[in-house]
Amino acid sequence: MKFSFIVPGPDIEVARSREEKVAGSCPPLGVLYLAAVLQQAGVEVSVLDQAAQGYSFEQTVKWIEKENPDILGFSTLSISGRTAAKIAEEAKRRNPNLKIVYGNHYATFNAERILAKYPQVDIVVRGEGEATVLELVKCIKKEDSLKKVLGITFRHKEKIVSTPSRPLIKNIDEIPFPDRSLLEAEYSFSLFDVQVAPRRFTTILSSRGCPYECKFCCCKNLFNRVWRARTVKNVFEELNMLVSEGYRNFLFVDDSFTLNQKRVIELCQLIAKENWDIEWICEGRVDHSSYEMLRNMVKAGCRLLYFGIESANQRILDYYKKGITPQQAKEAVKKAKKSGMDIVVGSFIVGAPTETREEIINTLTFAQKIPIDIPQFNILGAAPGMEIWEELKRDGYLKNEEKYWETGLAVSMVHPKTLPYHEIRMMVQSYFKKFFLERPKFLLEQAARTLTSSFRFNVVLHNIPRIRAIANSLRNFSIS
Repeated sequence: MKFSFIVPGPDIEVARSREEKVAGSCPPLGVLYLAAVLQQAGVEVSVLDQAAQGYSFEQTVKWIEKENPDILGFSTLSISGRTAAKIAEEAKRRNPNLKIVYGNHYATFNAERILAKYPQVDIVVRGEGEATVLELVKCIKKEDSLKKVLGITFRHKEKIVSTPSRPLIKNIDEIPFPDRSLLEAEYSFSLFDVQVAPRRFTTILSSRGCPYECKFCCCKNLFNRVWRARTVKNVFEELNMLVSEGYRNFLFVDDSFTLNQKRVIELCQLIAKENWDIEWICEGRVDHSSYEMLRNMVKAGCRLLYFGIESANQRILDYYKKGITPQQAKEAVKKAKKSGMDIVVGSFIVGAPTETREEIINTLTFAQKIPIDIPQFNILGAAPGMEIWEELKRDGYLKNEEKYWETGLAVSMVHPKTLPYHEIRMMVQSYFKKFFLERPKFLLEQAARTLTSSFRFNVVLHNIPRIRAIANSLRNFSIS
């Protein structure tokens, strides 16, 4: 039995509409975990990351023919679902006996829609997949009833059937480490197309899930607001293995990396004792950001920290159900800078229903007042699995669900009490120009810090052409 996985590249039309780069940047850990579980059980596995490896449609189909798997799995997101469908259709045409399986967020929250629209897809794995794919392979091999497999949706006698959801894995230490050697691509991590991890790079996951209930995130529905952490020992063992393999840059992709600050400190102290020459990046909540934890993170090699600040307006934060205050954001950023963090990124979301022009301007202004190094702005979007999606349906604003379930949409496209999408976008672009080009004191401070930070200096050194291009783009920007 052979199981081949494809991480499909983004649909070009969707990518262009979102102004996203058509390229892979981070290793697909989800697929690698599934592959590790199958390999441990003696199943032959292969993996293709289409965008990262630069494969065209025809090259991808030829890869499938060469691998000749019994089961072909697609890790699908809203930006790649239609690409996966095209590849699956051609693969099925060439090999009608091939079993096509979908998984990941997009598949989980659109299982019945996918099977109804795409006859080439046989099975959808919902939610956490490690135990499910293993059971599914055994079932297909024995030609047993799929109804025995928890957490899947499939066709049975022209009907779409969903089995009960599978309970979450309690002890995630039991899952084998991802085998990154399955990937035939070199990865890097970029921020606004500026490479911030120039040395050998990979991702690592130290916990799963999040106990919070943000309206704009599907994590709470994917993991039922349950947070499960690997033990510090288990995470450290994987890091030690990766360092021995030559990796030096890491991104922790946890949804809630700093949730248990005591655990983070313990891990960081173990890393610091090893004196590894590593640099890493993570996300943090502003209400879980003690100076002690941040200082230990810096000593252990954390060089770039994302804070989900979202808004400067408490009304909007409460609407998002974020559970923080602007004051907490201000204090967390100050502590991060005091701890010696090289780069602090503030992530914001604008374009909430009923959010006024003045409130958006307040958030844009707030981003200049607090000492972040880089602001990252997102226009509020909605997709199946998010509470905001269900809210738009309930309130009658999402009248054509069929038009958007595959791609998602900006809330401002359908909500009448939101500023027009184009206007919000122009406000944000104008703000970026002011943030980076019209603040001489800020630019001088950034230059001085770059001269005293080897991390920042190396980032600049590796990205001079790209930084020039960004600066020119900002200079040439004008509101028309």
